[in-house]
Amino acid sequence: MSASAPTLDELRERVSQMQGRPAAQPVATHPAFAGLLQLQAGSAYSVDSMSLATALMAGPSADGAWCGVVGTAELGLEAAAAAGVELRRTILVPDPGEAWLEVTAALIDVLGVVVLRAPAHVAAKDVGRIAARLRQRGGILIAYGDWPRSEARLTMSDVEWVGVGRGHGHLQARQATIEVQRGTAPARRRRLWFPDAAQAIRRVEAAPAELPTRLRSVS
Repeated sequence: MSASAPTLDELRERVSQMQGRPAAQPVATHPAFAGLLQLQAGSAYSVDSMSLATALMAGPSADGAWCGVVGTAELGLEAAAAAGVELRRTILVPDPGEAWLEVTAALIDVLGVVVLRAPAHVAAKDVGRIAARLRQRGGILIAYGDWPRSEARLTMSDVEWVGVGRGHGHLQARQATIEVQRGTAPARRRRLWFPDAAQAIRRVEAAPAELPTRLRSVS
């Protein structure tokens, strides 16, 4: 499903049909993040990859939330669906242009989760405006890129692909270390399949015997 500037009035009209979601309440979070991160209504989070943004969106989406993705066409639909994102309840606005702030604010009014490809520089007043909107509506912002005043920042490192032999084979699964940094608290880390051979995101326990060969990512 896609949306553009002419549909914003329609989205705003839906506000009156939806009950406000209380802020500072737990929101369904993908099971792979249990004990690592608990999403809270009314909060903003920043990530360094679209894969992480998709994984964070998956929990609320699978629980019934409507979601939006603004400012990027990088959402892999097949991977998103496999992670648990309900595409029928997902609005895509890949190129909002200079209206990114208005589009984002309008979607926060009516959707549970908004993923935003953040501009290189965001003015403090705009950050404050979005923060106030999130608290009022009880929504969640997942910023792909730097976002001031994030509740937590998630990064992916030590990526290893599984399934490639010596010059042959197919990439079948990926492992990565996910780090969650909240303010000045010590960072929390976990090794995850992101995803495994069945396209599921889960904790790394033991490597599957049938996929012994790994290729460390250089990016």
